[in-house]
Amino acid sequence: MATIRKTVQLAAAPDAVWVAFEDFGAVHTRLAPGFVTATALEPGGRRVTFANGFVAFETLITMDPKARRLVYAITDSPNLTHHSASFEVLPDGAGSRVVWTADLLPDAAAERVGGMMADGCAAMAKALDG
Repeated sequence: MATIRKTVQLAAAPDAVWVAFEDFGAVHTRLAPGFVTATALEPGGRRVTFANGFVAFETLITMDPKARRLVYAITDSPNLTHHSASFEVLPDGAGSRVVWTADLLPDAAAERVGGMMADGCAAMAKALDG
């Protein structure tokens, strides 16, 4: 199983950053505009449309405001037999650090998914640090 970890350093305070993650249906407007073009809440999760045309249903596993941690799984991808991921918003000096970790199968998808995560991190940095 491939594990991918990406980190984003932000000047914004952790609580201010967490607010964007908590707004689970607004990835396309608050968290990663441009990387995600549409988000629709559905029972159990959200349907996310990415700028590259990929569409995924992300099942919400855990949203823990106290720990500022969100966990989700992609449950309907024809190209992935397993995908689970987490976001953690951590204090880092006067700002914050977002750690995005994904575990996935098949391993051959790691390069493509890692590239998408890098694009997502750039979009988050732009949206959250302006």
